[in-house]
Amino acid sequence: MDMRGDASGFLSSHPNSPLISLHHLDMVEPLFPLMDRFQSAAHLMTAAGLDQTRILQQTICHHRPTNWTFSISWGYTSHIYERILPRSYLQNPIATFKEWAHANPRPPHWMFDVRPPVNHPCETPHVFFLESAKETPDGQEIVTIYKRQWRRRLPPCLFSGNHSADYVFRVRVYTPTSKRTQTDKCECCDVTRVTESSIAEVKIRTCMENEMIA
Repeated sequence: MDMRGDASGFLSSHPNSPLISLHHLDMVEPLFPLMDRFQSAAHLMTAAGLDQTRILQQTICHHRPTNWTFSISWGYTSHIYERILPRSYLQNPIATFKEWAHANPRPPHWMFDVRPPVNHPCETPHVFFLESAKETPDGQEIVTIYKRQWRRRLPPCLFSGNHSADYVFRVRVYTPTSKRTQTDKCECCDVTRVTESSIAEVKIRTCMENEMIA
């Protein structure tokens, strides 16, 4: 990662390709809140140890009753947006990070498009970081749980019907233990549970033929 500062924006919208390596970790902040760099790297590897083919792979799905968009960076973060947003927008990382070297003082500083950080109820996500990862007892699925570390401190998105996600404290994601075979293609997901119990649930699956994923 040739960047400095907070790399969470980049890692939460990692390019649709397998993660090869993480370098220059000494130049970025710890990847997880309340952990140092060593602890953060070890925590990320707990998920990678269960499925290296999915680590940091972005999966996006929508919950129409609430007009929410879920963006899962597998094994790292889960974002909830209080608005239906397209994949083409969310695949651009939020520029929480800074350039590593100042070779070019003028933008663009990156070989990819970025989204500037905003403080807007319809575009600022609720952020949840990986809390745990484990296989189910029957060995059929991997369960990753993402926990909110801080509140967004914004009003609900009125544009999408005033459905606040403030009450969601954890996002539980179910993934098949079968490895990804087509690493150049994204997977799809379904939001299977959104209740007042503070836990939202998402199930990752193979995209169906002709499924709209743009």
